Amino acid sequence: MSTRFYGKAESAAGRILELFRSGNVPRALAPMFIRRRDAVPCRAWSWSNQLLTALAGYDDARGFRQWEHVGRHVKKGERAFYILAPLTRKVAERDDETGDESERVAVYGFRGVPVFGYEQTDGKPLPDRVESERFIDGLPLVSVARAWGLTVGTYGNADRVGAAGYYQPGRAIALGVENLATWAHELVHAADDRRGELQNGAKIDREIVAELGGAVLLQCLGHEHDADLGGCWQYVERHAKANSRSALTVCEALLRRTCEAVALILDTADELSVADVDAGIAA
Repeated sequence: MSTRFYGKAESAAGRILELFRSGNVPRALAPMFIRRRDAVPCRAWSWSNQLLTALAGYDDARGFRQWEHVGRHVKKGERAFYILAPLTRKVAERDDETGDESERVAVYGFRGVPVFGYEQTDGKPLPDRVESERFIDGLPLVSVARAWGLTVGTYGNADRVGAAGYYQPGRAIALGVENLATWAHELVHAADDRRGELQNGAKIDREIVAELGGAVLLQCLGHEHDADLGGCWQYVERHAKANSRSALTVCEALLRRTCEAVALILDTADELSVADVDAGIAA
């Protein structure tokens, strides 16, 4: 029996297939595993649907009524993304040896089901998010990430996965540790992406830009201790050595790209600050 995809389900399935073709599945799957034991309903969804949630830039997604059930409502104008719901029917089968007949449930297709991420809703705070939101709101330059349309969140058990944070291009930044160096690293990834540079060169290039740029950014903000210059250099050396390259040569080659990513972050912050002042005057 061939499996069919109906309506929005076809595009959702296409996104999953494209991830497998591009080899980006591990990075997209990470947030599913690192928060797999909390009480969020979507942790019980299929792996494919949890992957679609991560791709949309959210760590918690529910249907319209599910959000209402916990005292939240979808914001006006928000657009749903779609997960896959199986379509089933009973199929009669006969055992060739005994001749006995039985029935089984078979999946013959999928339909798209609209869901919304936490950041697309307003209302009653969820207890397990209050503390993480307080931490996020206190991050330096978090307004820059939000102005770029990125959601900023946290996850647990980062030590088990080996990922202190991650950047989902154009969608989200998530932190697994309360560490400003990690935050700055991921924010520089976002700036590098906005400049159209993120996919240029090898992986080592974007990682060194993010690590070096994060240290520079924290120095600019007066967070010298959090910049962890020693750890930054060790990070750069490790990546360079793994790629048989000189750490100094790599840093020199990427200096312009690094500085322009940092400049974009600081320029955006200045623009937001001016806009806030203008709004205050107008009020």
